[in-house]
Amino acid sequence: MSANGTDPEKGIDVIDLLLAQHARIEELFRTVAAAEGKPKRLAWQELIELLAVHETVEEEIVHPLARGSIDAGDDVIDARLAEEHEAKELLKDLVELGTDAPDFDDRLSQLKVAVLEHATREERYEFMQLRAALPAQRLVTLAGALRAAEAVAPTRPHPGAESATANLVLGPPLAMVDAVRNAIRTAMQG
Repeated sequence: MSANGTDPEKGIDVIDLLLAQHARIEELFRTVAAAEGKPKRLAWQELIELLAVHETVEEEIVHPLARGSIDAGDDVIDARLAEEHEAKELLKDLVELGTDAPDFDDRLSQLKVAVLEHATREERYEFMQLRAALPAQRLVTLAGALRAAEAVAPTRPHPGAESATANLVLGPPLAMVDAVRNAIRTAMQG
């Protein structure tokens, strides 16, 4: 983010970045489903980490803004949070199973449907209303907070990530979530 609080990629707003994350999440679901062995485990870990960053950004920035800015904000956000809870339960079960379990792919398909339907509802009922309700410059400024959050999150799976994965679905690893939240707050204040 520049000194004046705008995103260096002029015109790119937080909604654009969240939509790009949705597309990457969908791509990672396809990659995990098609892979085997170690490539499957690595893609799975990347998907879990992206979901953690994405949801933390939404919880810290997007949902609070939507509650007070869009029509029926509380109802819209409560419904999205309920969907997120359902997806986290499915995710927790999948992590406990592991990618080598015989029914992993079937359950991954269930998670994919839940996550992508949730994403579609966010786009339709939350993101587009936010874009209409808030000044464009504010949304561009918030993109910097999302970029700051992404910068502190792991960029690729690391050795020993399997145990971190288990912690993530029970509630994302506190160190990563705290780092993401601190980055968001710093970016929002700067």
